[in-house]
Amino acid sequence: MNNQIRIAVLDMYDGEPNQGMRCIIDIINRFNQIVTFQIFDIRGKSEFPDIKKFDIYISTGGPGNPLEGDGNWDLKYYDFIDSLTEWNKEQKIKKHVLFICHSFQMACKHFGLAEITKRKDTSFGVMKVHKTAEGLNDPLFEGLADPFYAVDSRDYQVIQPKLSMFRKKAAKIISLEKIRDHVQYERAIMAVRFSDYFVGTQFHPEADPISFIANLKSAERREKIIEMKGKQKFRDMLEDLLDEDKIYKTNETIIPNFLRIAINDLMKHRKTLSN
Repeated sequence: MNNQIRIAVLDMYDGEPNQGMRCIIDIINRFNQIVTFQIFDIRGKSEFPDIKKFDIYISTGGPGNPLEGDGNWDLKYYDFIDSLTEWNKEQKIKKHVLFICHSFQMACKHFGLAEITKRKDTSFGVMKVHKTAEGLNDPLFEGLADPFYAVDSRDYQVIQPKLSMFRKKAAKIISLEKIRDHVQYERAIMAVRFSDYFVGTQFHPEADPISFIANLKSAERREKIIEMKGKQKFRDMLEDLLDEDKIYKTNETIIPNFLRIAINDLMKHRKTLSN
């Protein structure tokens, strides 16, 4: 039996070169002795992998409104998620999926778990993320403090969880937005365990300091952040980037945890079936 594990990266960046993709590939390459990967341009070319040929799926972030598509790639994307769900119901060797940011919002919408709304203003920067009671024991977060730090970049948010749907689907909210005592807004959902094999984060677990600083090369982006947060908070954010226990730690923990869990599960079941 071929032991090579194949990863499909579902590119939701709308054809734009993106630092996030570089970060994801960098993390996958840490496992290059056992995995290979292929990138599929979902929004640009409506490319989708054959689910029989890939074991693990990472669906990236991307720009724009998660509630809108072109009536082609978005419908195919939802059908694709459904086919992976059906596969996991019927087959012994499961498909593991990580949904990031835009993909996470689309998955929450598709599974009917919560409302997706436009934020009052853009959330961008290094943010505190709090684990829920369920999240404290979720293997995705193993090795991270509570709260931990992550790069957030979004105009939309997942809020108002439909708890009856969470119970029906056995899904769990595993992290929430930072506590903001000074405002009356509901805290957004930052990560969901959809099932034993599907998990998603609103934040960018792939981000590293290099990718974040690349975003700041745009004077317009810098000014927008300073306008939103003030100069002192902007300076604090830059310091957070260099702290080994913040963005570095999240980059080194979440996607590697996801991949290790998936690889171990796949190898265990392959071994069982080959005996």
